[in-house]
Amino acid sequence: MRLADPGPEPSIWGYRAFLFFWISRVLSTLCFQMLAVAVGWQLYALTGSALDLGLVGLVQFGAVLVLTLPAGQLADRGDRRLIVGLCQATVAGLAALLAVGSAAGWLGREAIFLLIGLIGCARAIEAPNMASLLPGLVPRSVFPRAAAWSASATQTAQILGPALGGLLYAFGPQAAYGTAAVLLLMGSAAALAIGRQARAAGPDRPGLAGLLAGFSFVARHRLVLGAVTLDLFAVLLGGAVALMPIFARDILGTGPAGLGLLRASPAIGALATSIWLANRPLRAPVGPRLFAALGAFGVATLVFALSQNLALSCLALVVLGAADVVSVVIRSSLVQLRTPDEMRGRVSAVNSLCVGTSNQLGDFRAGLVAALFGVVPAAILGGLGTLAIALLWMRWFPELRRLERLEG
Repeated sequence: MRLADPGPEPSIWGYRAFLFFWISRVLSTLCFQMLAVAVGWQLYALTGSALDLGLVGLVQFGAVLVLTLPAGQLADRGDRRLIVGLCQATVAGLAALLAVGSAAGWLGREAIFLLIGLIGCARAIEAPNMASLLPGLVPRSVFPRAAAWSASATQTAQILGPALGGLLYAFGPQAAYGTAAVLLLMGSAAALAIGRQARAAGPDRPGLAGLLAGFSFVARHRLVLGAVTLDLFAVLLGGAVALMPIFARDILGTGPAGLGLLRASPAIGALATSIWLANRPLRAPVGPRLFAALGAFGVATLVFALSQNLALSCLALVVLGAADVVSVVIRSSLVQLRTPDEMRGRVSAVNSLCVGTSNQLGDFRAGLVAALFGVVPAAILGGLGTLAIALLWMRWFPELRRLERLEG
């Protein structure tokens, strides 16, 4: 007897919960980028201090270090979509305070740091809840497509957010802050509209053991360990994005417009590739594709380091962004699909902590090496470091290199 044709696979947008998740993620990331631009401009206008601009990042990084692990434990115990919605509503309220303070004239340096610190706390709690929420919204067979569309949400927001924030700031900082507050409330409503998801019950380990359970799980599962640490060390050694202003002015001889083009290029490559992956999911074997993408990232970094032509540099950064999103989709899908639901919050917290640490320390590493040896050698070492990490992880994690399917 011949089996009936199951028909075409349904569109990812046919899953109502995922649609609301995607809207919420787009609006959250978009508004955070808007706030970053507006706060940076306003703070520098108030103080004229480059150190204060650096302290903005440090304050938010401190919130990530302190709250990410407790947030992961909260994600495994609470209602994740409710936590995401409350975090976005909290940031909306803080953005409204920034708008009111700007309009009334009482918003000063200390108030900005306080509000930005609180925004960082809310986003640190939101991150592992948002990441661990996604796998329960779609069937496992379409999760890689959902992850690709989720990546496209982030990239779209990173392209449009700074531009929109800068445009609105022309009408005053309160315009940027107020718009962000309204959009964040819409994002919060979208998160709450997802609906409560069925949750798997797992053992509840109290105290410090429960808080660190994510690390224990990652250490015991080599595929997850390989994926998480690959991201940590590849970004730590390969980050050249922080050096873009120096390349734009001193190497490529361009101005702010050229710097803007350089900064947009990785996001353009990543957005185009994430949309491609959403419509044409990666096929087996995914392990070799992961390391091929990492190799392309390293080579693109080397081309960018050696280029003295703006068009070639932008092209290299487009390839870099495209390769990065392939790696991100594979690694994030692998971590989520190989982690049981009752552990996803804490494992997502470990992953978020590693990503945040590697991004911040990667920028510091690039700046330190550039100060010691020059900007071009720093970028070259970054590209070579990425290639070295790829080769080492292929040797140390052969199961990751031979991985056929993400689902297991």
